[in-house]
Amino acid sequence: MKIVVDDKIPYILPALHALADDVVVKAGAAISPSDVRDATILVVRTRTRCDRALLDGSSVQLVVTATIGFDHLDTAYLDAAGIEWHNCPGCNATSVAQYVASSLLVLQRERGLDLSGSTLGIVGVGHVGTAVVTAARRLGVGRLLLNDPPREAAGDRLPGAMPWTPLAQLLADADIISLHTPLTTAAPYPTRHLIDADAFRLMRRRPVLINAGRGGLVDEEALLAAMATGAVGDVVLDTWEGEPHIRRDLLNKVYIGTPHIAGYSADGKANATRMALTAICHYLGRPMTFDITPPSLPEGTVTATAPDDVALQLYDPRRDSSLLKASPETFEQQRGSYPLRRERV
Repeated sequence: MKIVVDDKIPYILPALHALADDVVVKAGAAISPSDVRDATILVVRTRTRCDRALLDGSSVQLVVTATIGFDHLDTAYLDAAGIEWHNCPGCNATSVAQYVASSLLVLQRERGLDLSGSTLGIVGVGHVGTAVVTAARRLGVGRLLLNDPPREAAGDRLPGAMPWTPLAQLLADADIISLHTPLTTAAPYPTRHLIDADAFRLMRRRPVLINAGRGGLVDEEALLAAMATGAVGDVVLDTWEGEPHIRRDLLNKVYIGTPHIAGYSADGKANATRMALTAICHYLGRPMTFDITPPSLPEGTVTATAPDDVALQLYDPRRDSSLLKASPETFEQQRGSYPLRRERV
């Protein structure tokens, strides 16, 4: 049996070699039809577009993406072709929440953002958005507004949360807006360019905008116009349209800009690998357990005792932002060689 796997999925190879006699490791963007023609299982991240062009005529029976998002999978084609597929929902939710929380701490210290007096609007309250709710409460954010039309339509509500807030009201009332929806163009809840020129016109409080979801959620032309007119305040972007070839004019204007690494803690990666392996073993009917533990931080990495200082020593997004602004052309390399980051000591 042959398994083809993205070379940037950590901690996975020993387990795959125990499951298959032929394991091919390649850069995600370089995986080609010839690589998968005689493969049974394909394990990817977001850089591999899994569609008819890649898989038609192949022997692939299972596609697993070691990510929460799956807009790089043509699920309609996979379903029609009888190819089973799995993503890893929630795998890096606390990692993204760590990114958002650390960004807010930076804005509090450097830009005078009053978290206790602010209203945070969270758009998309799935695994990640729920983790951001928890992080925001830990930071003492004054008020939360939650928007998630699919969950609202299903009658869902977070324990103890206020009622769902319509998007227009959230945009008007929030001091901080954080985006955590999937990227989709499908009715009834399309999210591509959810934040567009019309959305920026609804923003009354010149909010901080954070996008650690998907690049296409924000119309970047409209964002640049909103920044120029002052309709929006500080901007934190981890995801971009056109990745890895991002707009340098926008990168130069955002307060924090990072190379799609919000979910890249070692803990989140380990979770994704474990979930991917579980899906593979379930498909093969070979239940196995995996001891996947990220490496410990070097001694002395965290010396602070105050909670906010500890949080920023564990992860300070300014480092990643400085590196990207200094070398935007190495966006993909910065993702691929991301240093060890833990969510806890």
